[in-house]
Amino acid sequence: MKKPNSIGFFTATAVVIANMIGAGIFTSLGFQLVDTTNTLSIIILWSLGALMALCGALSYAELGTYWQRSGGEYHFLSKAFHPALGYLSGWVSLTIGFSAPIALSGMALGEYVAPYIELPSMVLAMATIFIISLLHSLSIKRSGTLQNTTTLLKVALILFFIYFGVTKTPEVSAYLWDQSWKKEVLLPAFAVSFVYVTFSYSGWNAAAYIVDEIREPRKNLPKALLLGTVTVSFLYLLLNFVFIRQNSLEAIKGKLEIGQITAISLFGEAGGELMSFGIALMLISSISAMVWVGPRVTQVMAEDHRLWKWFSKKTKNKVPLRAIWLQTGITFILLVTGTFEQVMIYSGFVLQLFAALAVAGLFVLRRKNTTKKGFRSPLFPLPQIIFLVLSVWVLVYLVFAQPLETGLGLLNLILGFVVYKSEGFYSKKKPI
Repeated sequence: MKKPNSIGFFTATAVVIANMIGAGIFTSLGFQLVDTTNTLSIIILWSLGALMALCGALSYAELGTYWQRSGGEYHFLSKAFHPALGYLSGWVSLTIGFSAPIALSGMALGEYVAPYIELPSMVLAMATIFIISLLHSLSIKRSGTLQNTTTLLKVALILFFIYFGVTKTPEVSAYLWDQSWKKEVLLPAFAVSFVYVTFSYSGWNAAAYIVDEIREPRKNLPKALLLGTVTVSFLYLLLNFVFIRQNSLEAIKGKLEIGQITAISLFGEAGGELMSFGIALMLISSISAMVWVGPRVTQVMAEDHRLWKWFSKKTKNKVPLRAIWLQTGITFILLVTGTFEQVMIYSGFVLQLFAALAVAGLFVLRRKNTTKKGFRSPLFPLPQIIFLVLSVWVLVYLVFAQPLETGLGLLNLILGFVVYKSEGFYSKKKPI
């Protein structure tokens, strides 16, 4: 029997795909090419990102089918280690975990579309996020319909883009196939570039945040996480191939609007304008997915902690309305106070930190899960070790290469811990 106000495998997969395919893939390559210009270096970067995302998806599939509750890292870390660590994870999700990617997608959408309409990019970004938040405030069914529709359109547009990018002969190309990759992969800049990649792949864990809304989660959660991650990884590698193939290095190096520049190269100015609106539609799908998923973490955390209790309430349609608009307000603050690069690195550091801690929590789970119920990650502990090694590599390099942004991330954690302590640890109802 269908669980009321729930979603199936297809919609859960759409949430993963939509969360993953966001601003990062259409904006980050230009920043990577500033210091990492060899084509093989770029392929290695994005292949490592795919491997890391797949290892993470395997881990979260097991965590989510054993500890079945919405909330993602908040719930996993509370159960595996201590409620304080879960609280900090929830704090990160509340303050920047979803608000920052939404803000980044809004910024990118504004940059793509604003040149063609008479609206400032910031106004356009805020208006789009507001309308999407309004739509998700209605019901889970409407959220699912919106997500399925925008995700299908997104994938169709990407496949269209890839087809022409692969079949059309370029006039110039940023291809560079020499031995310089051997030096580039050892540079600190390579590790910093990998931060952009991990940010672009973030979202592979999206379905784990809405476990309570998925029908038959033990069956559908692992399939959604793995299929969504593999699909996006394949699309990402092809898209980067197209970006590099269809542009000169000078045209895209250090640029934000990589997708728009490539569309103009492929289709001319008029076609590029249409494609820019297509990319904006893809970003709308990403914003929609994060507006849906993020407030579920806040709502679950609010059920357990007195300070946030007001945000635990749902409407009669099971929508966490108050949590949605709290996240929207924080997103607006990030939009007006940070640059694209600052927000990406600042949020990327803390998000990677807690994803690594959650994957480490699987080792704790394996000691507890003697009944072997739920999904079991194959080849354990190899995928988890790969994920943790890559995470430590990124985090260590970020501390030294981007001390300001990582310092702000750590400061945010200290603030979250102060708030946690002010509650008297945790409320009468402990995390389940």
